Amino acid sequence: MTGTTLRDRALLRISGEEARPFLQGLLTRDVVGLEPGGPRWGGLLTPQGKALFDFILWADGDDVLIDSEAGQADALAKRLALYRLRRKVVIAREEGLAVHWALEAEGKPLDPRLPALGHRWLAPADEGDASADFRAHRLPLGIFEGAAELGQDQTLWLETNAEELHGVDYDKGCYIGQENTARMHYRSKVNRRLVAVPLADADEKRQRAALPDMGLSVELRRVEDLDPATLPGWLADALAKQGAE
Repeated sequence: MTGTTLRDRALLRISGEEARPFLQGLLTRDVVGLEPGGPRWGGLLTPQGKALFDFILWADGDDVLIDSEAGQADALAKRLALYRLRRKVVIAREEGLAVHWALEAEGKPLDPRLPALGHRWLAPADEGDASADFRAHRLPLGIFEGAAELGQDQTLWLETNAEELHGVDYDKGCYIGQENTARMHYRSKVNRRLVAVPLADADEKRQRAALPDMGLSVELRRVEDLDPATLPGWLADALAKQGAE
């Protein structure tokens, strides 16, 4: 691997005196308590609780930096702008920083979804591109991201394994899609999960993304049809706990 920059990621800076309260009422994670060095993974959902955008949130003073899929950054900015109305909030691309990743990087934050993903941080871009290396490491761990893999406006947030990957706060107050997301959680109604299966076993009706280079198909499958032996350990453990409750 040469360099640590994830060139398939982009940063949006949300600033202004109302920036954090503005985001607090929209996103699945608590933004008011976001602190430097403590990134949080979250999402912006439809009113029905389906994933539209996922991202990692970073604190930069009172500003919030949104670490987003590069191909969706402009669409995310436009979506956020729809809700801004007359609030004192500025939404802009942050060109001076980039997202970086390495399996080992002493003193850098761990990925907030799963420690096994490695370390992630913000800094000016280097000359390399670690995007392919991170993707090759991420997918076998059963971690999905971006519009293609999650299924934009197709997959309920908790079906993306958002609870297990620390992508939702249940005590932060209202946000878009909160009602259905909370109902699923408290009634234990997460009956389908996003998983990776061998491409040879793909079911096009359940498929969110075909990944021929990895030999994988990302699919939304019923929990009762999943074989724990084929799942990443963190998800197998979570589903075993859910079944015991």
